[in-house]
Amino acid sequence: MKNGYNIHQLQQLTNAQLLQTGDSERYITHIAYDSRYVVFPKTSLFLALKGSRHDGHAHLADAYQKGIRCFIVSQQIDNQLFKNATILFVPDVTLALQALVKYHRQQFELPVIGITGSNGKTTIKEWLSQLMAEEFAIVKSPKSFNSQLGVPLSVWQLQAHHNLGIFEAGVSTTNEMATLRDVIQPTIGILTNIGNAHDAGFEDKSQKKAEKMLLFEHVKTLILKATDAQKISKNVDIQYFTWKYPNEDFQATLCITAIEHNKHNTHIKAEYLQQNISITIPFIDAVSLENAIHCWCVMLQFGYDSATIRARMLQLQTIALRLELKAAINDCVLINDSYNADLTSLTFALNFMAQQRSQGRHTVVLSDILQSGLSPKHLYQSVADLLNVQAIQRVIAIGKDIDILKKYLNQNIDYQHFATTNDFLNQVNQDTFRNETILLKGARNFEFERIATRLSLKAHKTVMEVNLNALRHNLNTYTQYLNPGTKLLAMVKAYAYGSGSAEVAKLLEFLKIDYLGVAYTDEGVAIRKEGVTLPILVLNPEETTFEALVRYRLEPEIYSLSQAQSLFAYVSNIADFKVHIKLDTGMHRLGFEPHDLQRLMDLLAQNPNIRVASIFSHLAGSEANIHDDFTAQQFHRFSKMATLIVQNIGYQPIRHILNSGGINRHTQYQLDMVRLGIGLYGIDSSQEIQQQLQLVNTLKATISQIKTIPVGETIGYGRRGVAHRTLRIATISIGYADGLLRRAGNGNYSVAICGQLAPIVGGVCMDMTMVDITDIADAREGDEVIVFGHSPSVEMLAKALDTIPYEIFTSISTRVKRVYFQE
Repeated sequence: MKNGYNIHQLQQLTNAQLLQTGDSERYITHIAYDSRYVVFPKTSLFLALKGSRHDGHAHLADAYQKGIRCFIVSQQIDNQLFKNATILFVPDVTLALQALVKYHRQQFELPVIGITGSNGKTTIKEWLSQLMAEEFAIVKSPKSFNSQLGVPLSVWQLQAHHNLGIFEAGVSTTNEMATLRDVIQPTIGILTNIGNAHDAGFEDKSQKKAEKMLLFEHVKTLILKATDAQKISKNVDIQYFTWKYPNEDFQATLCITAIEHNKHNTHIKAEYLQQNISITIPFIDAVSLENAIHCWCVMLQFGYDSATIRARMLQLQTIALRLELKAAINDCVLINDSYNADLTSLTFALNFMAQQRSQGRHTVVLSDILQSGLSPKHLYQSVADLLNVQAIQRVIAIGKDIDILKKYLNQNIDYQHFATTNDFLNQVNQDTFRNETILLKGARNFEFERIATRLSLKAHKTVMEVNLNALRHNLNTYTQYLNPGTKLLAMVKAYAYGSGSAEVAKLLEFLKIDYLGVAYTDEGVAIRKEGVTLPILVLNPEETTFEALVRYRLEPEIYSLSQAQSLFAYVSNIADFKVHIKLDTGMHRLGFEPHDLQRLMDLLAQNPNIRVASIFSHLAGSEANIHDDFTAQQFHRFSKMATLIVQNIGYQPIRHILNSGGINRHTQYQLDMVRLGIGLYGIDSSQEIQQQLQLVNTLKATISQIKTIPVGETIGYGRRGVAHRTLRIATISIGYADGLLRRAGNGNYSVAICGQLAPIVGGVCMDMTMVDITDIADAREGDEVIVFGHSPSVEMLAKALDTIPYEIFTSISTRVKRVYFQE
């Protein structure tokens, strides 16, 4: 595939019906499946993939508008809308992609490592890439691309210059792995372990194990733990490279004889081919130990000498697969991806940058891309293609080879070059960065984290980490309960429940939800100023903000006759002004009651410029079985009142009544739209839903100082903390001004340090808090403190404070820096 695949080959390889022929000379080298991520339209094939809540056919027009002229579809479309385009029809687009990539893989003779298991796949893949990059031009799965779609997209990256492939494969149920095996066609296999992940998709562990083992059916060598080797049926055509821990009574290829844990590293001794060998890894946890041993086995299998293995194992680094987004100096936004640099990860980072839709110019700080296997000309021409198509305004290049990039960039791009990171830091005044989005993308040895430190806002050491992947996952968790066509409104009021309204709103707009909801006009204004264009419902618009409603195209709720009269008078000369009618069906907070409706309809008739965008109400107890009868009464009242309004105005607005708690419990009341609030941020009263949700917010502080307090001394204001024994007390960088309320003090709550709980001693101060770390021997000044996250959780803090997670999230002060990350 030197120049890609032509239309005739695509048709043959996917067994497709040709619905329309476009440019028969066009060659395809790129795959696109999301119309928001179109980088090379002229050489891209667009896949109209279908899922439970998405359909790529709905985005064909967007992809066509962006220049794509080759499509694979699984339903009939109007060819007239896609002139000069090639349209291929198949029954299943995913299967067609898999068939195409299976053929593509067969064009290359190279060793390919296939990795599966319940845990560790991504870490082992990334570590092998770190360990073997000097000898091999490696193609690997991006991030955690290991699904029925992710695997073929990974293998599609294979090009002639690659001489080693490393791909991971994951399955969640039966009849999946055989397809992935045929796409990857591994020559070497790694079975990491078989744990509890995805147990629900299988009858038992035996069935799950058999499914995973299908990946290795044709490998030459399989690397696995000796304990796992005892549990599988042996294939005489496969060489088994096994390893075992000390004192395990198994035969093994690599026998670990001793494991010595030190403060910051682990020394591992072993016997291999009747020789004593050893490595040291810069980790002390059991998971990293196993992952490193698997990598050790691979390097031995490839014939690396012990000295090389020892040197490289000592340099292993934590896998950083996340992009961080945070506030920076001079009203800038910083996207920090300063741990690796390659073409694939650069593509992801640029897409994330585009997703932010930030005002001001976009700047990329980029280092040399190392060990790509490509010539500098080919490599940096490809980099320039990515930067040019993303409309980057400024590029700062750092390194020896990257300066060749300049000749391939668009002339309107502001370009600077520095030989080293030190040169950049010494020569560039940080005032040159102002009101822009800055992407840092660098190989590890360029130490771009130093640039990140220079450009980041200097804030105190308490941060709220917001996981955008988890937020996306939670959104998808709820949408699976929606009927086709049901719209979704996401609440981003109260600073998006403490998560940051602008950043969350940008992600939700990118994910193409239908509406945003805020409590007050100024919240909507702030989101508009960040460039968000989605419709925004304002729940409590005050009369003093009517002018802002109009200027920023915000859609107010109307809930009383007096308020409606004031608003209608203000917007009397504005055509098609949208409002949302709130009905009181039993919550008795805001809303029109039945006796108000005739006067409301008279007002609407007198103001034909007013357009009712939606009619809605709020359920008082949707989350609890005990209130189900009342919920049914509310819905009946709502239906009756909404029907009367529709009959009078002569058209059908959107109707909605379900909140987060009702989306899965009362699917019969979905109507035209639902409103998702706290559930989006990972909290639901239903155990069924809660088990599916992911953690979005983690609040972290830092140990500022550690003191030894003698018996009998007291700690904190009012001397409420008393040392009944000699104590080690850590002062941490969070107080009630940050959102850790005073009720958490005096032992009512414990934070996590080094994986152990440390109870709060004495009262919570305004800016800091003291905790007992007497039994946490490893704790040091500067260590991270988890206030809430996975453990302890926000639910635990809420219980300690006798409140609800809503109050905890929304109490976190805006002085606490939010750091957004996306895997």
